[in-house]
Amino acid sequence: MRVRLAAIAAVVVLGGLSAVAAYEAATPRASAWREIAWPFPRDGWPAGRAFRCDAASCGDEVEVYVRPKLGFCNCTTGVADDDEVDRVADVDLISERFVPVKEGEAVHVGDMAGRARLYDLGTSAGVQRTAIGIAVSHRCDLLVAAAQGRGSMAGLQQSAMNFLALSMTQHWLKLAMEGR
Repeated sequence: MRVRLAAIAAVVVLGGLSAVAAYEAATPRASAWREIAWPFPRDGWPAGRAFRCDAASCGDEVEVYVRPKLGFCNCTTGVADDDEVDRVADVDLISERFVPVKEGEAVHVGDMAGRARLYDLGTSAGVQRTAIGIAVSHRCDLLVAAAQGRGSMAGLQQSAMNFLALSMTQHWLKLAMEGR
């Protein structure tokens, strides 16, 4: 009986350790992300901030581009539909040939609500990549994020949303949405 209890306890402990290890591997820490230069030409909005997570930390190399567009959101409805995500989320800066894969979904970034949508990207080198466009609003202001990578769409979406949920990112987003 004691051997059986010891075996069950060992299985439970090993299972718990495996679950913790899997969670740690699937949730990149702030240190996994490094800031890179804003890679896009100037447009009507101030440059944002760009970050990269390598394949060892995120399962695939992922780049996330984030910037506020202050005063650019419908104060009443916020981000209302997928067409708005297509127009504002900066995916077109990554590639002019972006094709939505499916309908978007409602998301939250901190206390801001909006939508996210997944895309297939056509690149000039012919390499297929995936992207996600995220647009959320706070009062009459818009926060947009676009991310790209070569891995699965689900993995890209998880990496981007995990990055936006990091405390360091949330701190910067709050300041950026206040115009600082």
